[in-house]
Amino acid sequence: MTCAETFYAYALRSLGIGERLLPRSDFDLCQQFVLIGSGLIWNIYFAACALLIGFFLATGLALAKASGNAWLRNPAQGFIFLFRGSPLFIQFFLAYEALVLLPRAGIELFGLTVATSWLTKAWAGALIVLILNTAAYSAQIFHGALMSVPKGDLEAADAYGLTGWARFRRVVWPTMLRLAWPSYTNEAIFLFHATTLVYFSGFPAFQQRGDALYYANYFADKTFNPFVAYPIVAGYFILCTLVLIGLFGVANRRLNRHIPGAVKKLRYRPQLVR
Repeated sequence: MTCAETFYAYALRSLGIGERLLPRSDFDLCQQFVLIGSGLIWNIYFAACALLIGFFLATGLALAKASGNAWLRNPAQGFIFLFRGSPLFIQFFLAYEALVLLPRAGIELFGLTVATSWLTKAWAGALIVLILNTAAYSAQIFHGALMSVPKGDLEAADAYGLTGWARFRRVVWPTMLRLAWPSYTNEAIFLFHATTLVYFSGFPAFQQRGDALYYANYFADKTFNPFVAYPIVAGYFILCTLVLIGLFGVANRRLNRHIPGAVKKLRYRPQLVR
């Protein structure tokens, strides 16, 4: 099988498209690159969905934590402390053990039967854990930025007559994001790397459609050589991390576009003489 045929057969195998059976022998580099890259689709899915949903959830938690209402502040503080104070790996296991206790027949709600078996699948159950975890860490970052919004900006908003939602949308929220964005970028990178923990958690791969680490472990077990498959995983993650940094850098320049000299072009200036 040529490399082009391998790509056609296995590039989307992790999604259930293409060859159903994994290669059993005569493993080559092309097979490992293609299959591990196919599994990387799930890592990107976990990271993208968790960041998107967790971002808005974190914003709400940060506002609740900064609220003067104890009914909002205390639950938000408890949620943030719970998920920041416990290891993510343990959260995966506890979530899976809790979800398998749900009745297989479903739950009756308002006369309708809601299926629950899908929650034990990695694409749903593990994603929920990642969303809650990143929401807690991001909420703490956003809360710190919210508390650091310059009073001058708030006074300027009051002078223009901005109140309520308009004040938050046009002054407070953009300033909060601008201050929090460097730290939030690190959180996004950490979350992307943390998606590899899904393989080690209790959430099983469905019909051998696992993530990048699942296929890397498969090749390492079959070839008894971990120094090929795992470096391929690391290389893929490094490339995706560079893309993630680039995307967040674009957003950072957008947030700071109104500040003179705040955004500088990256220039390569080698030091030839020390």
